[in-house]
Amino acid sequence: MKDIVFGSVAGMAGKLIEYPFDTVKVRLQSQPEHLPLRYTGPLDCFRQSFQVDGVRGLYRGISAPMTGAAVETSCLFFSYRLIQDALKANVFPNVEQLPLWVLVASGAASGSVTSLALTPIELIKCKMQVPVESAVGHKAPGPLLLMASIFRHEGIMGFWRGQMGTLIRETGGSAAWFGGYEGVSSLFRRYSSRPSSATDSLPVHQQMIAGAAAGISYNFLFFPADTIKSRMQTEDISRRPTNGARQTFWSVGRALWRQQGLKGMYRGCGITCLRSAPSSAFIFAVYEGLRQNF
Repeated sequence: MKDIVFGSVAGMAGKLIEYPFDTVKVRLQSQPEHLPLRYTGPLDCFRQSFQVDGVRGLYRGISAPMTGAAVETSCLFFSYRLIQDALKANVFPNVEQLPLWVLVASGAASGSVTSLALTPIELIKCKMQVPVESAVGHKAPGPLLLMASIFRHEGIMGFWRGQMGTLIRETGGSAAWFGGYEGVSSLFRRYSSRPSSATDSLPVHQQMIAGAAAGISYNFLFFPADTIKSRMQTEDISRRPTNGARQTFWSVGRALWRQQGLKGMYRGCGITCLRSAPSSAFIFAVYEGLRQNF
């Protein structure tokens, strides 16, 4: 229960910090490959977005990702802790701290489980973050209208559009996230001036450094999967021909590679890593602080 509650609080706090950067990232990723690029880079995207909608536009659609952040972070910490407890009880009964490779594998397993709950939430989030050209002069659709549209055009399985991208990103990214945090934390403990065990808590500044390293690792290594997922989830399904073939993760990836190459796969990566460092640092610091005091 603590993992669920503390993970939810930490995730929502981190989302408030990173959300404007995430909006810019999605808008950069979702630019159509057959048209001239609307934004020349992150700063230009910030400028245009702010001129059109102000700060409110950068936080547009935050209700879904706030829910997603609570679900994602609580699921990650809960399943990560659960997997570790199971391994300690059945595979490594006399080990105080599991080996790093086991922690990395535990992170990957927790990420794969979390992806199932996260995909529908990210689908709504991405659709709300992208400017809707037809919405000029009209109120842009909210989460409920978007959910109704998705269900009408694609049925219940439409909410898991982009699941392959989320699965790859969350499985590999969570392995890097927890592995990065545990790896940097173990380095701090190893070179600490005072003796410490693997279960001792680190000073807050060291927790934040380890969390920042974890956030950058999470986003950079599997960013192409996130780019493909964002492009799939921001497609206007209402304009798809009735007999048009449904795009798959691999077909979208091949098309993007042919059009823009590696640069297109990593479009928006810089600003994503920039926002993930403080956000992830804050998440781990809040989570560890709550665990230590309650």
